[in-house]
Amino acid sequence: MSKTSVLQYLDAQSLVDAARSRFVEVITAAQAQRGSASVVLTGGGTGIALLEALRKDSGSVDWGRVDIYFGDERFLPSGDPERNEVQASEALLDHVDVHPDRVFRMAASDGPHGSDPEVAAATYAQILHSRTEGEPTPEFDIHLLGMGGEGHINSLFPHTDAVREQHRYVVAVEDSPKPPPVRITLTLPAVRRAQHVWLLVSGANKAEAVASAVGGADADDVPSAGALGTESTVWFLDSGAASKLDTV
Repeated sequence: MSKTSVLQYLDAQSLVDAARSRFVEVITAAQAQRGSASVVLTGGGTGIALLEALRKDSGSVDWGRVDIYFGDERFLPSGDPERNEVQASEALLDHVDVHPDRVFRMAASDGPHGSDPEVAAATYAQILHSRTEGEPTPEFDIHLLGMGGEGHINSLFPHTDAVREQHRYVVAVEDSPKPPPVRITLTLPAVRRAQHVWLLVSGANKAEAVASAVGGADADDVPSAGALGTESTVWFLDSGAASKLDTV
């Protein structure tokens, strides 16, 4: 049975340090058991800070045996600094021995599929399916998530078709309330295929959404409430993000 844990830390750096240590434990255990591991990365300040921490110290993780996926992406030209994959590469991927063929980036708007985000989303869904034997996506070891002040995760925003999607695992978003408007995102059904879902959240401006999600809000209202791992869901919170947990 899946277990939800809420871990509170004094500040964002303590949160990142704890997540880094636990990341090493989970991934090395997966590699010891199966020979490889898979991770879904997230953008945002805290998510990128975790990647920078792993760049400095990733323990005994064998990066050559890790599959890297992305939870969402801004549909911008390749190399654009706003793209999550560019930030992840600068923070970590360019500095460890990850195999290029095991980094599965979402298409850019100037990529081989052209400027159609629907085609790009469908192509990424096919990539996920191709990495399994008859399943829609891998059973990711860890799906990392940040969260916006209104509770959005990946590019799943409140009261949108994307957060309500129940069948497709990757969709295009063409009217994101947060710029840029066009994005590609994994949906909640894809998030829920991860063994461990980790939400890395810092800042008092996110406290209300944290409290609502942890308290069992509807995912249509607070998308992060729908992020659940098959084995565990872990909220890594700094004191600001946790400040309203007892009031909702």
